[in-house]
Amino acid sequence: MNAPHPSAADADVTGDRLVRRLGTLDAVLIVMGGIVGSGIFMNPSVVARYVQAGSLVLLAWIAGGIIALAGAAVFAELAARRPLDGGLYAYLRDAYHPVVAFCYGWTLLLVSQSGGAAASAVTFASYLPRLLPHLRVAPTAVAVAVIALFTAVNCLGVRAGAGTQNGLMAAKIVAILGVVAIGTIAALRGGIPHHAVAPPHDAFAAFGLALVPVLFAYSGWQTSSFMTGELRRPDRTLVRGLLLGVAGVCALYLAVNAVCLAALGASGLARTTTPASDVVRLVLGAPGERIMAGIIALSTLGFIGNQILTAPRVYRRMAADRTFFPALAAVHPRTHVPVLAIALQGIAAIAITLSGRYDVILNWVTSVDYVFFGLAAVALLIFRSRDARGSGERSVPFAAPLQPLASIGFALVAWAIVADVILRAPGESLLGLAVLLSGVPAYLGFRAYSTARR
Repeated sequence: MNAPHPSAADADVTGDRLVRRLGTLDAVLIVMGGIVGSGIFMNPSVVARYVQAGSLVLLAWIAGGIIALAGAAVFAELAARRPLDGGLYAYLRDAYHPVVAFCYGWTLLLVSQSGGAAASAVTFASYLPRLLPHLRVAPTAVAVAVIALFTAVNCLGVRAGAGTQNGLMAAKIVAILGVVAIGTIAALRGGIPHHAVAPPHDAFAAFGLALVPVLFAYSGWQTSSFMTGELRRPDRTLVRGLLLGVAGVCALYLAVNAVCLAALGASGLARTTTPASDVVRLVLGAPGERIMAGIIALSTLGFIGNQILTAPRVYRRMAADRTFFPALAAVHPRTHVPVLAIALQGIAAIAITLSGRYDVILNWVTSVDYVFFGLAAVALLIFRSRDARGSGERSVPFAAPLQPLASIGFALVAWAIVADVILRAPGESLLGLAVLLSGVPAYLGFRAYSTARR
């Protein structure tokens, strides 16, 4: 049985305790911050190794961008129809059952958001010695300190947390544009000698394999929906943020790939594991290595800030729904943010950092996230049907185009990725799915505890 529509309850909690201080620009930068990490500086070479030909490399990133925009449009209409506190968590709760939403929040805490923050913090720590060669601090200590710092900043208020995330994202945009400019100069100088490469024998299969890392590089826009309770007019603000943010990332990614191909060629791009660094080195020489280290370190910091900012809003919503630790529902009376939920996110990320298993955990989550992306696309069709059967079709600020085909297609692509990851890494994928399914008994336990306390 589906959960009752919780609009009124959400409005009470959101209106009385969280403060709507974020606007469209915040939404755009949060969307972009949830997508852009350090991967764009390495992933072009992964794609090139699959498809080999330059035209197919660009086509893979264009196709991935179109799919990402379709997904953003789905989430934009979800936000327009159900501008509820918790975003994707609330969509899953209302479309299916609270246990589905709980399992999503459960994996955010145990795997995806915490593991992503931990991996980014360790990456930052590994690049810091290149910037400060005389620094004598253990990388793990640096990673823990960075997570603790972002946790503390976010506890000061949503404006402090979002402002920090936004500033870092804006700096990332400038840095990426700098790489593109340097790459353009390298290409005009002739780059490195390279020759045209023929497409692989089975180009269709190779293209399908190349799409997997491309789509993972584009994913992450869903975290912006977690901030619905603190966005002004989220039915409009989040819609604009999703569409403009994903479109902006597509433009940046295509520009980076274009200059890498122009400077290195498809064969050179396939041979390297550090394409952006190679491009910068062509123009700036050895100092280019240090510049790229700084850009990658900056990118990881921005991603950590996004993870710590967004996910705690889901844990707070779970607690407000009486399916998680009750104390996490509290919002600080002065800063108007869920301090305990933010602290929990920081503690979980630090625990994964200290365990040294963040790389394995991220492999687990690749099959999990796209399970919920597919469910979100189907949720839009469910909400459309319910609204049409109710008091007539609702007037919404945005309607995703090409429905229902776009939602069905996006769901099929998402679940095809899940199937691909399971086939290629069955052991790690099954561990990820086991974490997801462990949310079912956890949900039942929290529900029983909540019922007993009434």
